[in-house]
Amino acid sequence: MESATLSQIGLAGLAVMGQNLALNIAEKGFPISVYNRTISKVDETLDRAHREGQLPLFGHYTPKDFVLSIKKPRSIIILVKAGAPVDQTIAALSAYMEPGDTIIDGGNEWYENTERRMVDASASGLLYLGMGVSGGEDGARNGPSLMPGGSHRAYLNIHNILEKVAAQVDDGPCVTYIGEGGSGNFVKMVHNGIEYGDMQLISEAYDVLKNVGGLGNEELAEIFGEWNRGELESFLIEITSDIFKVEDEETGNGHLVDKILDKTGMKGTGKWTVQQAAELSIAAPTIAASLDSRYMSGLKEEREAAAEIFKEEGLKEEINNVGPWIRRG
Repeated sequence: MESATLSQIGLAGLAVMGQNLALNIAEKGFPISVYNRTISKVDETLDRAHREGQLPLFGHYTPKDFVLSIKKPRSIIILVKAGAPVDQTIAALSAYMEPGDTIIDGGNEWYENTERRMVDASASGLLYLGMGVSGGEDGARNGPSLMPGGSHRAYLNIHNILEKVAAQVDDGPCVTYIGEGGSGNFVKMVHNGIEYGDMQLISEAYDVLKNVGGLGNEELAEIFGEWNRGELESFLIEITSDIFKVEDEETGNGHLVDKILDKTGMKGTGKWTVQQAAELSIAAPTIAASLDSRYMSGLKEEREAAAEIFKEEGLKEEINNVGPWIRRG
């Protein structure tokens, strides 16, 4: 879509999260300019904006055209991979920005990097926010939880947009100004660390119920669904219940959950949380154990070799003998 007027906000970085957040902003009635170093991503986002309701989203193919298409004082959200790509994007865009303009880093960034960039931006008269974005790609499109921290003046420049695009609950939008410095990224880091712990607890409950209790996927779906109607109600419990119901459509044989590789990766926020907890002398045993479990999951060959040793010693048979007692309980 061609723009005859200036956009209210810009977004650079059009991977899944960036695309969906940009479309969310446009759908809420805020004209938005978008940019990505890979041109095809700009075209892909423009096509989605057209298909999803002729949304006021405008694509640009150079940093200069992108920055100059935004109304002053400019506010630009960056959603690229943490680390050097953020610095490279800031360098490319800031060459055309002016004092009073704002950069908002919406990625999962180490909070000390945010504070360093804040100092660098201030030297050029630019404002800076580090903003945690929670909810995944679906949340980005339909309503994320937002955790902006840094320049309060910058927050005031865009709070009306953030309040509209954020998830809405009974007591208002899921966004608030967190505080100065890298506080927004710090809160998101801790949030992700807690989620690591939650996911590990869910995984271990599944493991015990299935491998010790001998429950099938239908029974597991029912149990987790029941848990989700009580005090354990959460998105993670809900989708876990749903996962047990998904059949393997490719082979038409069995459930998909039984064919998923038991090996996982991570982006680093859980590790950062454990590091900070240790630095501050704060006990975070559940999060630390969940991080260790992720490391262990990556050692699949070693785990399989160890399992054979335990099997030879009859440990699996001993564990299986416990199953009937669990089912009776």
